[in-house]
Amino acid sequence: MTVYRLYIFLLDIAPPIWRRVELSSETSLAQLHKVLQAAMGWQDYHLHEFEIGGQRYGVPDEDFDQPGEVVKDSTVKLSRALPRRGASLLYSYDFGDNWAHSVVLEDIVPIEPDTKYPRVIDGARACPPEDSGGSSGYADLVEILAKPRHEEHRQMREWVGKTFDPEKFSAKAANLLLKQTLPKSPKLNINQVQ
Repeated sequence: MTVYRLYIFLLDIAPPIWRRVELSSETSLAQLHKVLQAAMGWQDYHLHEFEIGGQRYGVPDEDFDQPGEVVKDSTVKLSRALPRRGASLLYSYDFGDNWAHSVVLEDIVPIEPDTKYPRVIDGARACPPEDSGGSSGYADLVEILAKPRHEEHRQMREWVGKTFDPEKFSAKAANLLLKQTLPKSPKLNINQVQ
């Protein structure tokens, strides 16, 4: 078992919104979904899907998906999905807003003693609020928030909250959310599965 260092960034957003996380290579894609939700700051309100080499992974929907079209993401480990440094996959969240994330295996690193995994080690910029309209809607939101005299400023500020700052990111806050999100997932902790 090894520790994977992943670099995750939202596509179609400038300046970039990104995170760097470390987790077990034995993490399933279903578990990775939970890690990505916490690391980015999403709230898991919507559907998600992974794509690797044209194959889709997620939670198959019997009403919409043909048999074999979507493979259960709980059946695939990162070590298989990202077999070498530089390998990548696409993670999509909220099919309405279509938040597409590139997930790249940046490095394979030694296990650090007494370290809890998974963990967020770095990042930049706040995650867009849920249901903000995708990359173009989020760009509009950021523009409106930057203009206190804009006719929609007060409404948007009330919607996102007084403390929302699109330029702020806290790894400490992301790790706290990760801890709250995964309290019953001991398999994600390398120290417990060795």
